[in-house]
Amino acid sequence: MKRKLRDLPPALLMLVPSLGLLAVWTIYPLVRAVDYGHKACDISVRNCRDVGWDRYWTVFQSKEFQDALLVSLKLALMTVPTGLVLGIGLAVLADKQLKGIGIFRTVFSSTVATSVAVASLVWFVLLQPQVGVLADLLSGWIPKLKNPGLLNDSSTALPAVALSSIWASLGFTFIIIMAGLQSVPRDLYESAFVDGAGSFRRFTNVTLPMLTPSILFVTVVLTTRALQAYGEIALLTGGGPQDTKATTTIPYLIYGNNSLVHNDIGIKSASAVLLFLLCLAFAAVQFRGFGKRVHYGN
Repeated sequence: MKRKLRDLPPALLMLVPSLGLLAVWTIYPLVRAVDYGHKACDISVRNCRDVGWDRYWTVFQSKEFQDALLVSLKLALMTVPTGLVLGIGLAVLADKQLKGIGIFRTVFSSTVATSVAVASLVWFVLLQPQVGVLADLLSGWIPKLKNPGLLNDSSTALPAVALSSIWASLGFTFIIIMAGLQSVPRDLYESAFVDGAGSFRRFTNVTLPMLTPSILFVTVVLTTRALQAYGEIALLTGGGPQDTKATTTIPYLIYGNNSLVHNDIGIKSASAVLLFLLCLAFAAVQFRGFGKRVHYGN
């Protein structure tokens, strides 16, 4: 006990830089956002007046926020399950001791080094109706690729954005699942094989249970990322196409140049705080709902 107390001052001293950065870049902006959320301010953000804490409930009930929330949830439903399944599938394929498998592992994980901006621009070029490679190759099967273009049609714009988001996140998912696979004891597979379990049974009874910590982590991260999607929306559709708001997520409602509330710091702050609470609630539900099924081993 005395030794632990002696170690406390140097431990706190070493934590000071990290705590300072956390306070400046996370805690302070959050506190200011909460404060601005119940105020009405002019464009200069100098003349503000308190309008009450029920401002948050008013913003949450507004049609603009509800529509943006629905779009964010749709994007999460499109990206999280698909990205998780693809990541697990590629990781299982790459978890083989074969000659040259390292090349495939490098290719599968390469998108982890790709920023949202680069990924969005790549897919913007691929989906361009005039010069896009995919538009030229697949327009015979999918006419909308050429006219009006997936990003220019309100019914296909969000799935097209989801495609870009899935591709950009696939490298991260692959690396985390691959690391989880590397930690699975090989003697478990050998025991299952001796007991007569086939490939599918070994996957469902050994691989998936041992991967549950990695799957839970990836699910929480992908869900949070989908709810916070902004870069791909701004670059690919601008919240549209046109005035349809078919891809206006909550972050784009807050930060977008074409947003209806881009000049109202109070509504933007309230929306940001609500988004933070939504991400926190989804993470808590996921940990609560799936935490008991996670197998952390011995």
